[in-house]
Amino acid sequence: MSEYLNDFASLFDQYDVLGAFWVNIRLTFFAAIGSMLLGSLVALMRISPIASLRLAGTGYVNLFRNTPLTIILVFLVLGVWSQLGINLSEDFARNFFLYAVVGLSLYHAAFVCEAIRSGVNTVPVGQAEAARAIGLSFLPAARLIVFPQALRGAITPLGNTLIALTKNTTVAAAASVTEISALMKTMIEFRPDVIIAVFLTVALGFVLLVVPVGLLTTWASRKLAVKR
Repeated sequence: MSEYLNDFASLFDQYDVLGAFWVNIRLTFFAAIGSMLLGSLVALMRISPIASLRLAGTGYVNLFRNTPLTIILVFLVLGVWSQLGINLSEDFARNFFLYAVVGLSLYHAAFVCEAIRSGVNTVPVGQAEAARAIGLSFLPAARLIVFPQALRGAITPLGNTLIALTKNTTVAAAASVTEISALMKTMIEFRPDVIIAVFLTVALGFVLLVVPVGLLTTWASRKLAVKR
């Protein structure tokens, strides 16, 4: 048993496990910001009084929500980068990292949009009517009255989307990003003698990342729930 533990401990000298996890954390952080901004914009389009904007928002959600994330990342790398030659950074590794962030943001923005839209549905219709009654147009009413309440009502689905995003960062390997799942594959290939320990380490790492998000989401949804 001690020999097995020594073999497992040697992995941390041979491979940068913590560094790979840090890549996943960075992907989650930047993609969460990107998907939140883009998802909010699409949600605004979805509730817009302009039919063409509603159609465009609906098309975006249906397209990206029903397209596998791997396909999106492969398209960005092989299509946009390889064929069109568009570089997001002069640094080779950072370029793929940024493409992974873009792909994750585009994909999860569709889910953020639907989460926010579900929150909009919890806002009483009278709130928007009152905004129009005092002379506010659509954008000011959405920014000042509807969205603040909608975000409070969408905390739980937004938290679930963040959890899914955290786990989906492992797909970034399809964009040639060396994150923990890519490193796990390498470790399993060259160190099959500790394959169970490798798997449990990666699984435990994601548990430590995801569980606090779930707990924080539950607390925030109760704390910030709109009282009716």
